[in-house]
Amino acid sequence: MAELRSIVMRAQDKWTDTGLPRVAMVRAEACADQVYQPMLHLVLQGQKTLSIGDEVSRYGAGHYFLVPVDVPATGQVHAGATDQPYLAVSLTLDPTVISTLLVDEEKSPREPGRSNFDAVPAPAEMIDAWLRMLRLMDHPREAAVLAPMIEREILFRALLGPLGGILRDVARPDGRLAQIRRATQWIREHYTEPFRVEPLAVMTDMSVAAFYRHFKSVTAMTPIQYQKRLRLLRARWLLLFDTLDVTSIAYTVGYESASQFSREYARLFGLPPARDAARFKTPGVSRGIPATANTL
Repeated sequence: MAELRSIVMRAQDKWTDTGLPRVAMVRAEACADQVYQPMLHLVLQGQKTLSIGDEVSRYGAGHYFLVPVDVPATGQVHAGATDQPYLAVSLTLDPTVISTLLVDEEKSPREPGRSNFDAVPAPAEMIDAWLRMLRLMDHPREAAVLAPMIEREILFRALLGPLGGILRDVARPDGRLAQIRRATQWIREHYTEPFRVEPLAVMTDMSVAAFYRHFKSVTAMTPIQYQKRLRLLRARWLLLFDTLDVTSIAYTVGYESASQFSREYARLFGLPPARDAARFKTPGVSRGIPATANTL
């Protein structure tokens, strides 16, 4: 773990490309607001608190969790005991790679009652594989051959663990998770537009009731809540990194009422838009929202 942390200290205060396929790392000090894409996320130092829909989860060093579909999340990262930055690595999930590892369909079924966003301790074998993976950052010729094999090893270790059932669902092209993934991708591409749930249910080949139920079980949100989170995350990024005023931002992200936008923004982030932006633009606080929050 110590060597892993020393390597990840090279990262920026945002998700940083490692040069290895689907592997990223982060060294963060404040917010964790962004749209998380399907990934395996391993915490190396500090803690992270994420609010995803109705669920609030806290993740500590040495634990990993899975994000099975794109989800907008808000939260905070917390430094280690000696004010050291939060450090983590991630592996973007490729269903095709996972499917090549599904030899025995009876192993690692989804555990009843387990949330899609639970964290579990990373086994020593997985941490060892991550270390060998990140060492390849300095050896690109070796990485071309070895990185795909180590990626498979990391996923294999996860398949054997308590979250293996979730990974299996990610790999199934005709499963409920894949159907909900199509719906979330559509909402992300059209998040500024009003929409009706019925066409999305048709898109996923479900009844409206079944679509609502499965969408919330996967994302911890209703479709409308999901869209609102996308809009508000985008609005916060515009407030911090653009010159638009609050009213213009409200209309840009799809709101028809600036007052409704301000109420929902304050409900999610704790302060009205202008005051929230001023807080993060204060010297010494400006790094609170990483540029990667602009993921829409």
